[in-house]
Amino acid sequence: MTTTQPPGTATRFPEAAILADEHVPAVHIWRDFHATPEQLMRAHTDPELFARWVGPDSLTTRIDEWTCRTNGAYRYVSTRGEEEYAFRGTFPFVGDAKIVQTFTWEGMPEAIALETLTFEDLGDGRTRLHAFSLCDSFEGRDQMLASGMETGIHEGYAKLDRLLAEGSR
Repeated sequence: MTTTQPPGTATRFPEAAILADEHVPAVHIWRDFHATPEQLMRAHTDPELFARWVGPDSLTTRIDEWTCRTNGAYRYVSTRGEEEYAFRGTFPFVGDAKIVQTFTWEGMPEAIALETLTFEDLGDGRTRLHAFSLCDSFEGRDQMLASGMETGIHEGYAKLDRLLAEGSR
């Protein structure tokens, strides 16, 4: 399913919807959480909390660099046994309910995505995350989609749900 129109607030996303945009080399991700925008923002900006939920269940993440503020930067490494996957980027903008970041897997440093994450208050303690990842090419986007990203997103957001329910807000 492809779309460039944001879904209405009546649409619910208890699991992530991952959609390739057919007009530009981009991916949209929508996911609703039982949390406030401030709680989700903290989950994405606090390095200790971020490391606890990001990625598939089979990986452990360590933060090597984390300056989550406008004009900051980050680097984290996810490990499984002897395997390591390093990611890095910058934070061109960090606001109250929006993060703009670059995202690069160090295994393909030439493939840089520009990502915008917004947190929309839906009321009743629920917030919608919309992530928009603009890739450098349609081929790069398709490689990202084929990388196992979907598993990492679904399992990572399930971990985030549990952390939020436990009170890591």
